[in-house]
Amino acid sequence: MTDSVYVGNAGRDAALDRGWLLGHFKDASDPRHSEAVEIKWGIHPQGDERAQWVTGEERTALLVLISGRFRVELPGRSVLLAEQGDYVVWGRSVDHSWFAEEESVVLTVRWPSVPGYKVIDEDDPAAGHSHSFRTATSTAAS
Repeated sequence: MTDSVYVGNAGRDAALDRGWLLGHFKDASDPRHSEAVEIKWGIHPQGDERAQWVTGEERTALLVLISGRFRVELPGRSVLLAEQGDYVVWGRSVDHSWFAEEESVVLTVRWPSVPGYKVIDEDDPAAGHSHSFRTATSTAAS
């Protein structure tokens, strides 16, 4: 392996960094560092849901269902991803939330990769889990 190549497994690597595989938050020396895009391998147990709606979004996002049933809530619209490969794309300024109707695996791609969305989960600070969301006025805790 050279300094510009990284080979891994999404399931194993995701467990190390709240699901994130690539983005601005990786060390600058890591080939997975990017200010252009973020990629997340999200593993969600049945009933898992976002603690709070994301508002004031500055990124565009693509969410692809790998397995399970996953609902994405958008203003005035609920999108159910039920078949492998179903996906939804939303742009800047589109508020959103989500709910795992069944145990689900989803691949999320967001761009650009910008700081300010990481929020520590107050229910389990020792585990380092977090939810990423921003409110229109400030970064809020879940």
